Amino acid sequence: MSDKTIIFFLAVVVCLLFLVVLYQRFIFGRGIQAKIKRMNKKLEEILETGSDEKVMVFTDNPVLMELGGQINRLLIDRQKIRADFKREEISSKKMLANISHDIKTPLTVILGYLEIMSLNHADNEMLKKVETKANQVMNLINQFFTLAKLESGDTNINLGKVNINEICRENILEFYDILLQKDFDVDLFIPETAIFVQGEKEALQRILYNLLSNVIRYGSDGKYLGVFLRQDKGNVYIDVVDKGKGIEQEFASNVFDRLYTMEDSRNREIQGNGLGLTIAKNLAKQLEGDIFLNSIPNVKTTFTVSLKKITY
Repeated sequence: MSDKTIIFFLAVVVCLLFLVVLYQRFIFGRGIQAKIKRMNKKLEEILETGSDEKVMVFTDNPVLMELGGQINRLLIDRQKIRADFKREEISSKKMLANISHDIKTPLTVILGYLEIMSLNHADNEMLKKVETKANQVMNLINQFFTLAKLESGDTNINLGKVNINEICRENILEFYDILLQKDFDVDLFIPETAIFVQGEKEALQRILYNLLSNVIRYGSDGKYLGVFLRQDKGNVYIDVVDKGKGIEQEFASNVFDRLYTMEDSRNREIQGNGLGLTIAKNLAKQLEGDIFLNSIPNVKTTFTVSLKKITY
């Protein structure tokens, strides 16, 4: 065999070895990329769902094993922070509920004495003003107490089958006189056929009472109230509509926040405490429903209560 043949043969062997190395590196690189993509997908899933899972790494690559270990350390720290925050949140809500309860007791006594004094001095304007302010404080404390109990999980709501038609009618009748006094146009659609939802009568009445009060307080410029009861296959919807000033889109997401009041709340005649809608939303959630807002300022504002339908 000639030298040229040997050199050619060796060159071919070297080229083949080089191609084999390149192929192995390519396959190795693709394998690493695939494992990193799987880790990334799992991590994204854990962060989106808030689960307590860990990122599993099936590899003998020491770098990937170390990376997986560090990611899981961060996930464990995140879980501890979330657990501590939840514990502190529940503790603070229970504390608020206890404080509200403790304040109610002496204030109830004060109101009792004020009532007795009012009976003995019926013409005392200053005494009447003090009694009015004390009642306002009591109402605010009651609202705080209700919300604190709801958020801390201390409120027992027994879900059952409730006729929502009757709840709607009862609440409209409760506001009939004030709507008449304020010259509201009232538009109602409540079917004659009974519609049943999953709920609790007292909670549903509280939700509707707060929504109707909100219309009278903030939507009175439009002189209009609409209450529409509708349903689909699985849910029941109550639309509470007004044609007042409405809510700008940038503030729409804030209306269910605690203590949030719109600009008109500075007007003493319509002043609210910013808890009514928060309580309504929280109660709806407790009933496994929700409340949504859709507002076109100075045209139409609609609060929609969504509830689970019962057909049996």
